[in-house]
This record gives sequence, C-alpha cells and structure tokens, in this order.
Amino acid sequence: MAILVVYWTGTGNTEIMAEKIYEGIQSVGVDAELKLIDQVSPSDIDNYEKIAFGCPSMGIEELEPDEFLPWYEEIEPLLQDKLIALFGSYGWGEGEWMDAWHERVRALGLNLFEEGIRISSTPSTKEQQMIFEFGQRFAQK
Repeated sequence: MAILVVYWTGTGNTEIMAEKIYEGIQSVGVDAELKLIDQVSPSDIDNYEKIAFGCPSMGIEELEPDEFLPWYEEIEPLLQDKLIALFGSYGWGEGEWMDAWHERVRALGLNLFEEGIRISSTPSTKEQQMIFEFGQRFAQK
C-alpha cells in the first residue's frame, strides 16, 4: 500500500502538519513518501493508493491559487480510486476554505477520509499530536 503526503506551504505551518501526518503513518509501520507539490507530477499519482493533500488558506479563504490550485486541478481527475485526506493551516476566518475543499472532493465523488484537519496558525504541541494520530488512522484505513 503506497501513501503520499504532498503539500504546498507559505509560512511553514502546513509543512509542520505534513511532517506530523507522515510521522504518524510511519509510526504504524506503513511506508509513505513526503513531498512538495513540485516533486509530484500527474504521472506519479498511479503509484499511490492513498494521498494526503496539504494546502493553507489563502486570500479570501481559498486554496493557494498560483501554485497549488493549478497543480491540484491537473491531479484531481486522477483521484477516482484513491483515499483522499485534506489538511492545512489558516490565519484568519474560521477555516471556510476547508469546507469548500471538502465539498469539491465530495461533488466529484472522491473517497474522502474523515474531515480534513484545519489548524489556525502554527500547530500547538497538542494539535501536533492530533495531526500525528490523524496520520496513524489514515495509514490504517
């Protein structure tokens, strides 16, 4: 079973989250890869059964529009048989971008794992533990 944790980060907060998910996956003895979006091409997607996507909220509560969104839109049609997890950080609002992302994934009929994790700013120690446990559950699903 191949798992990919792939993300874009602006301030490093989503990177912290990606690392904790990755560590959680590995802690239960499952192999995974941790990559930035520019390290993953559409042709790579077939190599994975599960993919955790990380993107922070940008602008008016939206996925990062310049780098992440164009990349994600290219990958999205290839996700029909994958288990998808979503995560990211935000600095304002209530994390509405994650709700919109959930709806987008569900509207396409994709297999969404739990509710995505949204963390305001830098994850606290307690939040990092929760993210780690999310990674464990994702690996074992």
